[in-house]
Parts: sequence; C-alpha cells; structure tokens
Amino acid sequence: MHQDLSTRRSGQLWRVAGSPATIDRATPQETAIALSFDRRPHTVLMASPADVEDLAIGFTITEGVASYGAIAGAEISVHPDGLMVDIRLHAAAPRTKARPRGLEGRSSCGLCGVQRLADAIRPLPFVTAGQVFTHQAIQRALEALERRQPLGALTRATHAAAFAFADGALGPVREDVGRHNALDKLGGALMRAAIDPSLGFIVVTSRCSFEMVEKVARLDCPMIVAISAPTDLAISKAQAAGVTLVALARADGHTVFSGAERFDPAAALCTEL
Repeated sequence: MHQDLSTRRSGQLWRVAGSPATIDRATPQETAIALSFDRRPHTVLMASPADVEDLAIGFTITEGVASYGAIAGAEISVHPDGLMVDIRLHAAAPRTKARPRGLEGRSSCGLCGVQRLADAIRPLPFVTAGQVFTHQAIQRALEALERRQPLGALTRATHAAAFAFADGALGPVREDVGRHNALDKLGGALMRAAIDPSLGFIVVTSRCSFEMVEKVARLDCPMIVAISAPTDLAISKAQAAGVTLVALARADGHTVFSGAERFDPAAALCTEL
C-alpha cells in the first residue's frame, strides 16, 4: 500500500569528509486535495494521497463545519492536478459556521487562507471526559507507534497521528506529509470505525501548536501526547478546553503541561521542563 505513496528520486550526496555520490531514496508523494461541501468549494489541502475520505471527514469535524452525524457521504474524484472530495451534508442536520479560507492549505500549515483574527482564534468546546490515565500507558503507546509508521520509516519525511486506548493499546494510525492532515485523517478513521475518542488519547509525532489542540478538543478527546514541544498558546488552549497536554514524550519520560488531574495519583509524574 505504501509503495504507491512514495517515489524513488536520485540526488547528489555531499559530505564534509568524503567524495560526492549519487544516491537514490524514497520520497513521499504530496497531492492537492480540493474539499467542497455540497458542491461549494471550501479549501485545497496539500496532503499525502491516502486515506482521503478519512481526511475529508476529519477536517469537517475538527474545523467545526459539521458533526459526523451531519455527513451523508463523500464523493472522491481524480483530476489531472489532484483529487477532489465533495462532502455531502444532510439537509436537516445542524451546521456550524465554517472557518472561511481564501487560499490553499499547505502541508505544514493549519490555518492557511484564514483571513480574519476572529476566525483564527475561536472558542472551543470543553472536554469533560473523566478518563484516568497512567504514565505507563503513554510509554506503551509510544513504543507501539514506532512500529506502525511504514511510510515514515521508508521516507523519513512524514508525520503520524495515532489513537491509543486508556491502557496504551494502539488503535488506528494515520500518516501524512502534514501533521494537521495526519490528525484529521485519524479523526475521520475513528468516526468511521465507531471508536469513541473520549475513551483514550491521541499521540502525534510532531510539535503541538494550538490548532492541534483545537482539533483534539473538537473530537472530544481528553488528551494529546506530542513527541516534540508545545507552544505557549497550545498550553493555554488546552487548559481552557479541559484537554490534558503531554509533550516532549520520549522513551525516558514526558512532561505534563495541562490536565494533570487525569493521571492516576499513584503514578510517578515526570517533572522535566
């Protein structure tokens, strides 16, 4: 499956010590994916061309366009310049006002095309899930995730987002050239598999910026674990939305920046800053 998502490319390798050499390596594919709602264009995402329906459904939910129950279906079509996905919404279903976008969303950008400050920073639902976690569960999920990133292992150029149940057992995993896309794909996969996000936590192999916290909150997931560091705004957003934010997650420990009350009091707490 993942052979179709990478392309072999040659390049000239240069090192400080040694002679130049021609190398051949796998590079991840990146494709323009246009999203529309009931035939009305909304945005264009730059993403890995896999799990496209998951991406469209997850984006619809995490961007606050509509709930999963409001989605009637998705139609994917292939075009010379990329893919098009039209998300059909039930006529009678409640819809929220979508964050307007005027430009394409690049693979590294979560808010590309947003034109007003009021649309960039929006109120979030408060996550009330009372799930209790252990630090050992985080370590279990991190260890398992190492073996569940075939595209990343092949190219060393993609992000992953994974769902772990409360005990750390890993559920669905999605990969993409963009961290926001990977998280949206995971959200769509959870909905389609009827997995309740409130029963576990999400692990991302990237930094944690505030829009990643936004997406987790809109999925009603109580905790996000990031391998890299969080931003200051991400921590503030997590605190305001009742999301437990764990970052700098490594094999030797991790740091809890918000929502420590969700951890088993008997578990040792990492205090590294």
